[in-house]
Amino acid sequence: MSDPTQRKWRFYLDDMIGFAEKVIAYTDGLDQAGFVASGLNYDATLRNLELIGEAATHIPEAARPIRGFRGDSSSPHATG
Repeated sequence: MSDPTQRKWRFYLDDMIGFAEKVIAYTDGLDQAGFVASGLNYDATLRNLELIGEAATHIPEAARPIRGFRGDSSSPHATG
């Protein structure tokens, strides 16, 4: 049987995918000016991006494919 703690964080991944799909739907067909002018789409998109960030805090560090990617020089993905 799987570890219930590990299963729990996987639900957050599903949530993040759902939030990202909403962001795509809310911004589809809008250019930047139209997006900013549309208060409803702008607010809904911003909220779902916040939810993605919040859900990401529940993903264990060991499950993240890119560790240390923050643009710091110690990251293997850093440029410069």
